[in-house]
Amino acid sequence: MKELLDEAVVLRTYKSGESDRVCVLWTRRHGKLRVLAKGVRKTSSRMGGSLEPMGHVKVDLVKGRGDLYITKNVAHMERMTNLRSDYARIAAGLAVVEVVDAIPTDEAADEGIFEMLVRVLLTLDNTDYHPELVAASFFFKLLAYDGSEPVVDYCVNCEESGPLVAFNAEVGGTLCVNCRSGTAISFEALVLVRRILGGELAGVLREDNPPGSGEVMALAHEAIEVHFGKRLKV
Repeated sequence: MKELLDEAVVLRTYKSGESDRVCVLWTRRHGKLRVLAKGVRKTSSRMGGSLEPMGHVKVDLVKGRGDLYITKNVAHMERMTNLRSDYARIAAGLAVVEVVDAIPTDEAADEGIFEMLVRVLLTLDNTDYHPELVAASFFFKLLAYDGSEPVVDYCVNCEESGPLVAFNAEVGGTLCVNCRSGTAISFEALVLVRRILGGELAGVLREDNPPGSGEVMALAHEAIEVHFGKRLKV
């Protein structure tokens, strides 16, 4: 019987039978896995509290039927109590794991994505950082990691440096006055996106509601939805 030991983040769960639960995990070395946790919904189960969305865990699994694995043991690596005690942090975390879950299942294991995922959840657990722009920043960073970083320094159509007045995820970024389509973008939002993608993310997240935040959140959702071709629930 094949045994698998790895580190994982729980992306989502759903009920199976009377007391079991199927969990979708993003693992460090094995990519996305579907795992059956037998009896985990019983009050006596010791694994139940570990296998919740956004959980960062160590897993000991054995191969089941098809692509399903079965849990032998699960243990917390990070409790992330601050994340789970604040609605805005929970909402941001759920948006993050939803997007990672949207990554096609035929993709090979990607430790870089795993590291990004753990880092963003730890950021949400850290009260030094405000949660509002965490998910949006993750979306932009994931696009950049995938080689699909939106253009924000010049017009994606004619390559003029500006003024840049619109953002269109379908064409890949910002647009000038003559080429504009998509959604209007303010100067404040443009500066904020540039800071996020340009290495100033920690400083941005320490600021409480910096100018342009609402626009940036909407643009990030648009960009990631276009990238995956599906609507986000969160």
